[in-house]
Amino acid sequence: MQKLVKGRFGYIIRVVGVSQSRWARQMLTSRQDHEKVRTVVVPIARHYSSLRPLRGDLLKFPGPNYGIPSRGIGMIVARVLRGALKIRYLLLGGTIAGGSALAKTYEQWKEALPDAKFLEELMPSQEELDAIRTALISYRDKIKDSVPEFTLDPKLKELGESKYDQLVLWFKERLDDAIKAAEEEKTEGSGFFTDGKEEDGEFLTLSGMANSLTPLLKDFSSDLKQHAISFTAMGSTAEKEREKAETIREKYESLQEELMQVQLKYQKEVERLEKENKELRKSLMLRAGDKIAHKKIKKSLIDMYSEVLDELCDYDSSYDTQDHLPRVVVVGDQSSGKTSVLEMVAQARIFPRGAGEMMTRAPVMVTLSEGPYHIASFKDSTREFDLSKESELSELRKEVELRMLNSVRLGRTVSHEVISMTVKGPGLQRMVLVDLPGIISTVTTDMASDTREAIRSISEQYMSNPNAIILCIQDGSVDAERSNVTDLVSQMDPQGKRTIFVLTKVDLAEENLANPDRIRKILSGKLFPMKALGYFAVVTGKGSKEDSIQAIKDYEESFFRSSRLFKGGVINSHQCTTRNLSFAVSECFWKMVRDTVEQQADAFKATRFNLETEWKNNFPRTRELDRDELFEKARGEILDEVVNLSQVSPKQWEDALSKKMWDKMVTHIFENIYLPAAQTENSGTFNTTADIKLKQWADGMLPKKCVEVGWETLEDEFRRFMERAKNSKDHDDIFDSLKACVVDEAMRRHEWEDKAADVLRVIQLNALEDRSVHDKQQWDAACKFLEESVKDKLHTTESTLREMVGPSTKEQWMYWSYPTEEQKRRAAVKSELENILKSDYKHKNTLTYDEVTQVRKNSQAQGVDVDNEFIRETWHPVYRRHFLRRALAKAYDCRKAFYAYHQGLEGELGVECNDVVLFWRIQQMIRITANALRQQVMNREARRLEKEIKEVLEEYGCDRDKKEHLLTGRRVMLAEELKRVRQIQEKLEEFIYALNAEK
Repeated sequence: MQKLVKGRFGYIIRVVGVSQSRWARQMLTSRQDHEKVRTVVVPIARHYSSLRPLRGDLLKFPGPNYGIPSRGIGMIVARVLRGALKIRYLLLGGTIAGGSALAKTYEQWKEALPDAKFLEELMPSQEELDAIRTALISYRDKIKDSVPEFTLDPKLKELGESKYDQLVLWFKERLDDAIKAAEEEKTEGSGFFTDGKEEDGEFLTLSGMANSLTPLLKDFSSDLKQHAISFTAMGSTAEKEREKAETIREKYESLQEELMQVQLKYQKEVERLEKENKELRKSLMLRAGDKIAHKKIKKSLIDMYSEVLDELCDYDSSYDTQDHLPRVVVVGDQSSGKTSVLEMVAQARIFPRGAGEMMTRAPVMVTLSEGPYHIASFKDSTREFDLSKESELSELRKEVELRMLNSVRLGRTVSHEVISMTVKGPGLQRMVLVDLPGIISTVTTDMASDTREAIRSISEQYMSNPNAIILCIQDGSVDAERSNVTDLVSQMDPQGKRTIFVLTKVDLAEENLANPDRIRKILSGKLFPMKALGYFAVVTGKGSKEDSIQAIKDYEESFFRSSRLFKGGVINSHQCTTRNLSFAVSECFWKMVRDTVEQQADAFKATRFNLETEWKNNFPRTRELDRDELFEKARGEILDEVVNLSQVSPKQWEDALSKKMWDKMVTHIFENIYLPAAQTENSGTFNTTADIKLKQWADGMLPKKCVEVGWETLEDEFRRFMERAKNSKDHDDIFDSLKACVVDEAMRRHEWEDKAADVLRVIQLNALEDRSVHDKQQWDAACKFLEESVKDKLHTTESTLREMVGPSTKEQWMYWSYPTEEQKRRAAVKSELENILKSDYKHKNTLTYDEVTQVRKNSQAQGVDVDNEFIRETWHPVYRRHFLRRALAKAYDCRKAFYAYHQGLEGELGVECNDVVLFWRIQQMIRITANALRQQVMNREARRLEKEIKEVLEEYGCDRDKKEHLLTGRRVMLAEELKRVRQIQEKLEEFIYALNAEK
């Protein structure tokens, strides 16, 4: 209950009731006597001149501090509280930052110090440090937003304890004045302290209140003094903490600098020892070279593993046996430094370089191994490039570029074809790396349209191997958001169990990036969505293509020594330099190899069992021959057939040559020589015409035609042997396509000797000029030759006439075949022409105009309308049959005319045997020519054919595509796959044995 009462010095507030006297209750509570007092009267703020500054502050200031009767003192107390909290915040922040920095640098010290095992007893464990660091960081994050920003008033520190005493004295003086004034007012009997309704025990005088407040004020004074002392001590403590933190920071920086120097000294010493070790091992290898030259050279472990990978490069099985052997796959964006990293690991600049253009167009598999000399070689070449000489390095780069261009065909930009090379040198880490084309975002006009997809396909093919180690290269000099490779790597290896991240061009990154936290996030795996086993930062050059590997290594070392990234704890010592990277990759590679190689060997063992089972079921009596072995077997069979040509007898050769020559010549002899000569009236004209025609023939086409006959005969005989081999019981039809293709190619290439035609021309001219038949045997042979030739020609002519006039009357009745209208007209004209020949037995080979007219009119009289051309077309076969019948009759008559010919009495006996002599001359020419050709075939051409067949076989043997095209079928494919699986399994088992022996 409150009531405003007017007093002597102004109005006062009368407060009745314990519940309304909160401030009084708090004071009595602090004095432990609130149980005895039921009513407290709040002091009244009078308008004394000395108390005017108090106003209502004493009433408004709550809490155990009782308030300070001055606005300046209240501000001082508030500033004291704010400064205290500020000091605590600073101390807490310093503690958190210091703990975080110490936790970060502890691992650096531990790894960099050489043989620092004695520190393990002095330093806490890593788990404890991580727990402390996590707790501090979480506490810092928790109170970061709840603690306001306080600043400590410097006046508080200046006041000190003396100022506090003055403040208390001033407060007491003011309070004593107020109490004295209240007592005087009570003595005068003023009604100021009552409202007219006083109740016993309900009111207290200002004097009693002052008496009750005095011990409380003393207690307050004591508390305020203690708080002031604590604030002062806190300020001095904060200053000491700052000085201590500064000292710790200076010691930390000096210790870090000293640690870096020790680490560099340690690395220099290690490099010196490694160099001495290399020289010593090189000397031992060279010294032992003469001793092991006569022994079987033992392959190194990495060389054995590389051979297995070479076997698996193009392996594809229908049994789904995948190649899951580990490789180090180097992927990255174009121009991100992939090739430079690989060159630093190989310690030689072995790849072609370009400014912003695509240089890697095909996968390059590089096998690194240790050796006495720094050399490089390709899988399919015996040449070794000395990498210590710049001239040979340049040739090696040109060879790599040439192989890449050759692998790109049909307008494509990149190729799946693998270029395999080996680099050996002292101190190289043993591993197999595959450098892939850089991933691009845009396809330029000089690229194939599918280049981007092709590069991603190649990268995914190699990264999809669950045991492949992905070396993800990221350019540190460009924005991380421009990276394409990180998304691809995170898709192929989401958990990061086989990925190693490499940040290149860190020197450019330090120049371009103002915030080192970005690099810290990258190397701690917090910036990119991908995960990795480890993170490394490297420097792969100063931007010049002419810099040597040693110059780049020196530049890298000097950069990290003076870099603020390293000094500021952004990069740990084990995360920088390509040397540490190569050690980490090699260790990871061999761990992966040991974990997976036996499983891969078991998979190929199961595949081999499946293939062998299929072979036994489908080809039980056939030996397992792969494509190369089948080709060698076919080679032997073809060459055997060439050798069989020598078994052909001379008579067989000559008979075959003579028959083929006559088949080629018979038309020309009858049409151009015999028929024109036979139309002459006397023997002299016949011989003259025949001599002229024979001479022209021998000087022109005859020799060349005979050479063609010789070559065709040789081919026919060889093919006859090949066909005869097919009928043998040992014949294998899998070789038929190959043999036919080889023979065709050899025959196409073969050419007869250039001088053969000139030699034959001389022989043929001499033979044709001889008109003297020496004996009766030759005469009979000539007559027989003439008769057979005329009969063959007569048979051909009669067949032609039969087709022209249609079936005879007998055939019509017996075979129910009928002539066409044209054949009927031909038959009518033929009948008229035969009547002319019957009337003139020695008719010439042409019809006169009158004879043609007579035949046309006679045909029209029979109801057949024909023209003159139709009559002449029918005349040629009719007359030829007539002529041949007459020549055949003459040949019969000449059988017994040899005596008359020999005595020169042909004309007197009425028998002209010029036809027999002509054919004897031709027969002699054919016989002599056949003999000459037979000698050329047997002595020279057969051997030349064998040589050409061998050349064709050699070419086909080196052409894998040709063999695959000519030797096909499931049998070949199964044998081929079985052979490769066996080779791979054997090499894997050999490698596993050597790997276990090395353990």
